[in-house]
Amino acid sequence: MCDTFGPRFTGSKNLEDAIDWCLAEMKKDGFKNVRGEAVRVPRWVRGKESAEMTAPRHRKLPMLGLGGSIGTPKEGITAEVLVVSGFDDLKKRAAEAKGKIVLFNVPFTEYRETVIVRTQGAIQAARAGAVASLIRSVGPFSMQTPHTGGMSYANGVKKIPHAALSLEDANMLTRMAARGEKITVRLKMEAHMLPDGISRNVIAEIPGWEKPEEIVIVSGHIDSWDIGQGAMDDGGGCLAAWEAARLMLKLGLKPRRTVRIVLWTNEENGIQGALQYAQRHEAALAKHTLAIESDSGVFKPTGFGFLGSGRGMEIIQGVGKLLNPINAGRIDKGCRGADVLKLVRGGVPVMHLEVDREKYFWYHHTDADTMDKLDVGEFNQCVAAMAVMAYVIADLPETLPR
Repeated sequence: MCDTFGPRFTGSKNLEDAIDWCLAEMKKDGFKNVRGEAVRVPRWVRGKESAEMTAPRHRKLPMLGLGGSIGTPKEGITAEVLVVSGFDDLKKRAAEAKGKIVLFNVPFTEYRETVIVRTQGAIQAARAGAVASLIRSVGPFSMQTPHTGGMSYANGVKKIPHAALSLEDANMLTRMAARGEKITVRLKMEAHMLPDGISRNVIAEIPGWEKPEEIVIVSGHIDSWDIGQGAMDDGGGCLAAWEAARLMLKLGLKPRRTVRIVLWTNEENGIQGALQYAQRHEAALAKHTLAIESDSGVFKPTGFGFLGSGRGMEIIQGVGKLLNPINAGRIDKGCRGADVLKLVRGGVPVMHLEVDREKYFWYHHTDADTMDKLDVGEFNQCVAAMAVMAYVIADLPETLPR
């Protein structure tokens, strides 16, 4: 999937060709009710882009426009750079920002904490009068590999171009600024939105023999950003969920409840796959027993995060003990699965596969998210963890309490 189709960005031929391949292979595997369910999705196009430091010397700066950003004029934007350490620093120096390109150099701490500079940076810079905004990529490590990702605009605030630089160059510009050097950058971006298009969630099933209307989901998201191969985010998660279910078929295991593979579309820049699944299947969510998602890479699994009832947690913890031989039985409270969380409003218990994420954000949303980062042994342990959890819950005599 990764080598043949490459990055699978929402709205791209790559994604739809990969979806066609998944559907064909799932039918060959022997799954039932294999289908693609249509999803209306946004379409953002990166186009050509570049960033160059023109003073105090010339250097081409590796960069990636952030998803949803507008482009620059054809000739680009050339302006002096104001380096700030965050939103509070920008407020203190707002008088200096007018007419400049603001660079936010915010060190990576924890993803959910640091990512706000990516999602909100353009809004804050524009309010201060900046003509464009740049960020130090949201990640702990770089080899001149900028990280892309989604960003936001706000009503009533001028839209300005928003892009990410590598950690190395963001730090270099910060050092230059600290020495009092005047830094000028030329930013060119062709980024733009197209009218909404149609993509698909990929669905395949092993029907339950006793309670087929009750559903246990195993899932990942089939789309990726438009760079790299989306191997860890989230091709590996998709294939781990798929293989977990395929092993049930291969072993002749027939669970009481239906095991449903869902490969969500458009997680990266809209989560429309999960949102529209929840709408389309609203009446059936009461019969969704559990939804599991893998979206943190397929590194060494350590357990799961679970969001559901207290009694449900006790049962999940019991199942987790079956995974102690591979040290993947720890069950924590809470769920980070962006797609399955959209089912919580329907009362569905949800969980994510937890892995050793030390290196995940090295590659996340970069051109380095490629197949070679995947260790087959660790991948197979992720498959085992999801297969055991999904099968046991699907085959319990009692339904997992909500």
